[in-house]
Amino acid sequence: MVTTIAWDQPATLIDLDGKAPLISTLRECVRHFVMMKASARAEARVLLTQPTFREGRKTRTWILEPVEIEGLAVILRKEEASA
Repeated sequence: MVTTIAWDQPATLIDLDGKAPLISTLRECVRHFVMMKASARAEARVLLTQPTFREGRKTRTWILEPVEIEGLAVILRKEEASA
């Protein structure tokens, strides 16, 4: 799971269905991801502006997969609930 990315990092949420991407912060990309239909979430990716380390990989990567975005959504919900 990815937990070390700053919420204010510029990022792009892309939908492999061909819809226009959302270019914003990681926080806004995760919020929009949660609002997508399940089929769209399965095809969505977040492109980061800075690569991040991921457990089990030898190199840092630029793209977050749907399961990782979902994990970030859980963290975001917990942070917003405790604020």
